[in-house]
Amino acid sequence: MTPTFSAIASFSGPGEAGGLSSPSRRRQGTGTVGTHSPASTPPATGRTGPVAADPITLAVIQAGWTSAAEEMFAVLRKTAMSPIIHEVLDVGTGVTDGDGNLVGSGAGIPSFVGVLDKAVRRILEIHDSFGPGGVRDGDVFITNDPTYGGVTHLNDVVVAEPVFHAGVRIAWVASIGHWSDIGGMTPGSMSVAAREIYQEGVRLPAVRLFDAGRPVTPVFDIIAANSRLPAFASGDLWAQIAAGRRAAAQLRQMAATYGLDAYNAALDALFDRSERQARSGLRALPQGDYAIEEEQDDGAIWRARITIGTEAFRVDLRDNPKQRAAPHNTSRDGAVIASQMLFKALTGPSLPTTQASFRPLDVITEPGTVFHAEDPAPHGFYFETRIRLYDMLWRCLARAFPERLPAGHFGTIGGTVVAGVHPETGRSYTMVEPQMGGWGATANRDGLDCMYSTSHGDTFNCPVEICEARYGLDVAWKRMNSRSAGGAGQGRHSGGRGLTICYRPRGQATVAVGFSRHRLPVWGLAGGHDGGTNGLTVIRSNGDREDYGFASDLVVAAGDSLVIRTANGGGWGSPSNRAG
Repeated sequence: MTPTFSAIASFSGPGEAGGLSSPSRRRQGTGTVGTHSPASTPPATGRTGPVAADPITLAVIQAGWTSAAEEMFAVLRKTAMSPIIHEVLDVGTGVTDGDGNLVGSGAGIPSFVGVLDKAVRRILEIHDSFGPGGVRDGDVFITNDPTYGGVTHLNDVVVAEPVFHAGVRIAWVASIGHWSDIGGMTPGSMSVAAREIYQEGVRLPAVRLFDAGRPVTPVFDIIAANSRLPAFASGDLWAQIAAGRRAAAQLRQMAATYGLDAYNAALDALFDRSERQARSGLRALPQGDYAIEEEQDDGAIWRARITIGTEAFRVDLRDNPKQRAAPHNTSRDGAVIASQMLFKALTGPSLPTTQASFRPLDVITEPGTVFHAEDPAPHGFYFETRIRLYDMLWRCLARAFPERLPAGHFGTIGGTVVAGVHPETGRSYTMVEPQMGGWGATANRDGLDCMYSTSHGDTFNCPVEICEARYGLDVAWKRMNSRSAGGAGQGRHSGGRGLTICYRPRGQATVAVGFSRHRLPVWGLAGGHDGGTNGLTVIRSNGDREDYGFASDLVVAAGDSLVIRTANGGGWGSPSNRAG
């Protein structure tokens, strides 16, 4: 089915600037509302109105929040057990104010950073419901469940710690990392056969890891007992705890040095500046009402409507399929994150991100749909649902103003899990590896070759040496695709090249994969060619071939080959107009 688009209103010039909120309003909410409004902000944070402070002091304090998040990221990278964390950097770190509003972030995955503020607010909603003293100094919380602030899937574990100074909750430090195994019905905890979230692993519903400074030992025991890799789960958990402690100490020192009045004034100034920048970027966009209807690989039809005005950027996702008894759902917060990524890319991609960066954004979802799944829907491959949503929203606006936006990129995380027993060491392993592919061409240049997806940000591939030493498989080759005349992704400017990778297990292994755009190709723009498809081919030792888009519990033997292919990005403009 060919996607349909509509531009219901014509472009218009920038509108009048909207007024800023009052100081009390500036400290509330997320700017992303719809069928679920953000929880009311809890008390006991010691916030007051703005006070006079010199700009240098304010700038130092504001830089301190980002510095704390970056320190957290560095500690986590150096101390984690799993290569998916310390090599690939499948993590995110962030600092919020005492109410859970994002003020600083480290490197890693942008969409992971978008999880942290939402996780903290859900923790506050649950635990501060018992009164202002519900969250205490010395507490540390853990969650991985979308119903309880986990947002994504059970493999992605959030650890969050409140930070107090002089009895006042001034901040939260939080991290999220992908754990290699969290239990469930298949090694690696990502099964395409899951029909309920209960089958996907152990659920941690925003529970305390530390209670007023004392470890809650049974929670640690439950986590270790439910993982096929207990040493890795425990090691990654303690790495996240240590990272939070490092950042929390830095924030307490900063508050002690400058005082709470200056600290709070810096918050207000930061939120004011972020909102002004976001609204300025919004006013520079062509106003209008844009709609898209797009077929997915499985035949489902997804729809979205984006309305751009002078005061608000609205994403309406209500008219979409019901949630599925399959691991291809995302939470409402996941849909909000996809919309936040689009909004930020359009209004200020090079500017720092805070909660106030998204105040003009309005996201509307319908409970019980694939973009607002409710218990007991499984979420194992949520990342493919979210990246397809982001890609569809991008496509909607790219067709409306192609001179501003690139063609489609390879459009998948390509999560690949290979689990087994290392044939030389006898140790269990689980390799988790996202894949790289081609990015779309723009009106001015060819697309970039072999990049991670737009959802994956500042991440890396696992080095071949680490892969072969830690896992029981060999990497036979990694090759970039061709960019031949008339081939995939050709255009006036051609899409970036994807690649093929061949893994060869040295012993029996179990495989799970998830590739979007394995049937419908990456989209070209303004007459450019489509970019191709993604997928896995298993070549058995006897020569038989099997092709997959999504699979789990796929058993392969020594001598079999796992050949992964990722698509070129889409081309921009007719190839007949290509220079040279």
